[in-house]
Order: sequence, then structure tokens, then C-alpha cells
Amino acid sequence: MRMNSETMGEDMAKKTKHEAAPAEDTLRQAQDQAAEQTEAVESGRGQPLSEELLKAERKAEEYLQMAQRVQADFDNYRRRNRQVAADSFDDGARAFIKTILPVCDNLERALKEAPEGDALHEGVTLVQRQLADALAQRGVEPVSRLGEPFDPNLEHAVAQGGTDEGEPGTVCEVLVKGYRMGDHILRHAMVRVVGN
Repeated sequence: MRMNSETMGEDMAKKTKHEAAPAEDTLRQAQDQAAEQTEAVESGRGQPLSEELLKAERKAEEYLQMAQRVQADFDNYRRRNRQVAADSFDDGARAFIKTILPVCDNLERALKEAPEGDALHEGVTLVQRQLADALAQRGVEPVSRLGEPFDPNLEHAVAQGGTDEGEPGTVCEVLVKGYRMGDHILRHAMVRVVGN
């Protein structure tokens, strides 16, 4: 029995040694290849590797510049879209306010016709004041230049006044109020201008 166990132990040792030999050979081969590559790079025969590295660096730089250009284009696109949206909103607001201006005119006419102290006069005054406040909050202001020199950018001259009504070339009467919103004229004032 003792002999069998010794024989078995020797057989296992031989078997393990035989199986370990290919692994050791593979390890040696890998070490030899690594040493050869290191030696090739150090001796200058590894030139293709550094050329490949330079090509890869150039390509990476090219892709980075391309990505930066795309990012800048996208930022410009976003900025333009925000500006277009803001301009469109303001254009829509101006168009809507232009449709309300005749209502303002009619409320002023109603105030001239209704006797003061009347309940109707007070009600129309409140509505007219509320509408004027709402327009002022949106940046709308009337253009009233009575007594000032006529400006064709702000007013339309529809009639001529006498020389006794003021200095020649000045606005002597505002027939229909003009309105502006910021730098935009919503409606030119209709005025009478003193003739020469």
C-alpha cells in the first residue's frame, strides 16, 4: 500500500511538471517579444509606432476643432432663435395693440360727449384710465407734440392752420393721437400744422 501511494505521488509530480512546461514556454515567449519590442523602440527601429502616434494626435486635434466649430455654430443658432422668438413676440404685441388704438380713440370721444359728473362719464373714465395704464405697462405711450415743430417721422399733417395759431411749421392741433412702443411708431398722429 505504501508503494502505491509513493508511485501515485511520483506520477502526479511528473504529470504536473509536464503540464506546467507549455505555460512556462508561453511566458518565456511573451517576455522575449516584449524585450524585442522595447529594444526596437530604443534602437530607433520603432519609428512606425511614433508616426502612428503623431497621426493619431493630428486626427484627435482635427476632431476637437470640428467639435468646437459645431458647438460654436450651435450656440449661434440658439442665440439667433432666442432673438427671433423675442422679435416675433414684440411684432405680435405691436400688431395687437394697433387693433386696440381705435378703442382708445372712441373712449376719448365718449368722454368729450358725456356730461361730467354723470355716472356714464365716470364709468367710461375708469375704463379709459385702466386701458391707458395697461398700455403704459407694455411700454406704449401717446405721441402728443402740440406746439412743437412738425416731425414727419412722428406725425401726418392732414390740415394747415392759420399763422395766428402759432409759429410757422409747428403743430397747432392734434386731431388723432399717435402712439409709439419703444422705438417703433404704432400710429402716426394726425395733426394740423401752422403754414408759412
